[in-house]
Amino acid sequence: MHYNWEPKPYYQPDEVLDVFKRNRVTGILATSRPNTGTHVLMDKQTEGKASGLQVVPFIRPYRVRADIGSWFNDPVIFELVQEEYKRGYYRGVGEFHLTGKAADTEMVKKTVDFAVEKNLYLHAHADAEAVEILMRHNPKAQIIWAHTGFSLGPDRVAAMLARYPKLWGELSYRSGIVDGAGKLTPEWRKLFETYPDRFLVGSDTWVPERWASYDDIMAGYRAWLAQLPPPIAKKIAHGNARALFAEK
Repeated sequence: MHYNWEPKPYYQPDEVLDVFKRNRVTGILATSRPNTGTHVLMDKQTEGKASGLQVVPFIRPYRVRADIGSWFNDPVIFELVQEEYKRGYYRGVGEFHLTGKAADTEMVKKTVDFAVEKNLYLHAHADAEAVEILMRHNPKAQIIWAHTGFSLGPDRVAAMLARYPKLWGELSYRSGIVDGAGKLTPEWRKLFETYPDRFLVGSDTWVPERWASYDDIMAGYRAWLAQLPPPIAKKIAHGNARALFAEK
């Protein structure tokens, strides 16, 4: 979930909390550009104004949107990550964008090593090659794969999950899960049944339009989750996230 402030939010904090409550969402991975949006949500949680909601804060390595294309070579961004971490409540770094060999830089390796040292998860919007490079930087890395490769074939996704036990797939914008009639495809049913502990749902509210369609996004998840055995559906819907981010 992104709660971006550039320079101010389209939806006010209380409106955002109402969206979560209306959709019976009990936990969010918060990652915002800049990190101000996440600070505000954490303040709401601390003040007791986010009842029933667990906010899991991640450090976004961006100040403005332009950082998407340069953060992986910018030492100032690594300093930002280190400084934000001092707030004491972060559980991960990301979401960040990487394609292919752009992941093979000194700054990215420093970020991965920092995350491993501090027991932080990495939230990577990345293709398979970039994920492989991240894991090569430090095999102890724990990675949440934003969008699970978008349109990457299910067989390739399965191979990645088999190869990397500390890789989890986040499912927003992921194509191929259902067919044109909304029925779960055989390939994805097999993936979910084979790796029930390795998937998470997300909203990717990166623009106001995603907030406006939040109800539909959650309804879409619930429609295909209902086609899975209940124990698997519960894990993907919230159980896996709770296991990863048990409150300290």
